[in-house]
Amino acid sequence: MRMPPSVSGRPYWLGAVLAAALLLGACSGPPPVVPPLAGVVWQPDNKTLDPRGNWQRMGATELLVQWTAVDGVAFVNNPLLPVAAQLPAWPRIAGEAWAQDVIVGLAGRFDEKAARADIVQLAQASAVLAAQPTPLKVTGWYFPVEIDPTWKEAPSLAPLLAALPRPLWISVYDSANVGPEALVQGLAQWLPPDVGVFFQDGVGVHAREAHVAREYADVLSAKLGRERVRIIAEAFRPQSGGGFRSATIDELRPQLARYAGYRIYLFDGPHYVPDALTAQIAAAQLSAAKPR
Repeated sequence: MRMPPSVSGRPYWLGAVLAAALLLGACSGPPPVVPPLAGVVWQPDNKTLDPRGNWQRMGATELLVQWTAVDGVAFVNNPLLPVAAQLPAWPRIAGEAWAQDVIVGLAGRFDEKAARADIVQLAQASAVLAAQPTPLKVTGWYFPVEIDPTWKEAPSLAPLLAALPRPLWISVYDSANVGPEALVQGLAQWLPPDVGVFFQDGVGVHAREAHVAREYADVLSAKLGRERVRIIAEAFRPQSGGGFRSATIDELRPQLARYAGYRIYLFDGPHYVPDALTAQIAAAQLSAAKPR
């Protein structure tokens, strides 16, 4: 998942009808309960190298780092790529309660088309990055070239993914709205059986409603196995005049409640989930164990 608008190129509408429907639904009964969240996503860029938050209050103990190198510049020391002038404070991040387990994103590009055209080089760089020592408690790796049904060359990823360490994850979304059955049918034809999937819900860009995103996750789980499917919940919304803003608790509450039973990751913590919103989400949750 990339920062909007490079959630790039995905169609979205203003969602006035959806917003009205959610409001009416909220008025018809008690507000839905938000399950504890598994983690947050962090997309490093030069302006967001020092992520800070209280995301553990929502149950988050896992950090998904979008990438450790982007556009040929690395945020970790390595023997292959130029290193950024300023690096994240990895030792501090490793000690945060919300980063007790870390899925480390590897080499990517901000531009999706450029990433897809460069998958061989990105995979090679990713193998080098994955071999570097880190103070983080690494529980998996993520190859940040995203997959959707419009990418006809996606099966060419299979042999490249074979060379990367496990546990390994990729992300999937449906920009063409082909539906969950068609999406999973195409994916299952080539995805290695030991690679997991983060499904991007598309709710933040108004590509679909949360109950439809839940259907996608259920169909993916039925085909791939529940343990291989996790959900990335978009914690942003289009704002008046252009650009994006943080979602409100009233927008997020029904969205997150729909995904109960799945491991849920908010995209993205440092950009869209400030402390005030974290506190509101925590207040909307059950004091139950985090779903596994």
